[in-house]
Amino acid sequence: MALYHYVVTAADLVAVTPCNKLCKYADGTYVIMSALNVDSRSAKLDNIMAWSRANNLTLNRSKLVEIVFTDKWHRQKISPPPVLPDIERVTSLKILGVTFTDRLMMSEHVQTTVSACVSLLYALRVLRAHGMPESSLQTVYQATVMGKVLYAASAWWSFTSTSDRQRIEAFVGRAKRCGLCQADQPPVTHLVEDDDDKLFQSVLHNPEHTLYQLLPDRRHDITTLCDLGDMISH
Repeated sequence: MALYHYVVTAADLVAVTPCNKLCKYADGTYVIMSALNVDSRSAKLDNIMAWSRANNLTLNRSKLVEIVFTDKWHRQKISPPPVLPDIERVTSLKILGVTFTDRLMMSEHVQTTVSACVSLLYALRVLRAHGMPESSLQTVYQATVMGKVLYAASAWWSFTSTSDRQRIEAFVGRAKRCGLCQADQPPVTHLVEDDDDKLFQSVLHNPEHTLYQLLPDRRHDITTLCDLGDMISH
């Protein structure tokens, strides 16, 4: 009941600075700021504290963390902003089950996922030792192991390195050799691509989809392509 109470209460919690975004899910709230608005961090935090008091809630500052994302090309050229008082600055953050690092690399998430899946393989071997048929083991494998490997892959797979993907494929190959995974299962890369295609098609043909508003204007794109074609022909 407390969870639903927060979801309803947080409906009026909005960003006060243009270009800043508030992402709210269940009982968690994430504030996303661009480098241009870094000076508004304190003002945003004060606004959240004021909102909490107005809604009879207590903001636990000890649970607040900050992560500064920079790519490897600009990391040496950009000075990070000062640390906010009582706010811990971290180098990695788990968001809805996916671990992101401040360099937008997924090695930590891949390592955590593979380690957890190794434990699942052990559990499947125990089930096999107790007489579970191979077909049932493969069904459980798909539901547990592959479900964990592919969880939210559309959000993080493009950030993985070649070594990250090789590690995942090597793990799946190990499961195939153990007979826990069907030998003809496509590579994980192909499974992720298929899921991305299905997601895009579901968004493209459903104006009520949450992600539909992020699509570019279709008519504008067609006009631009036609204009470009005319320029090339002339």
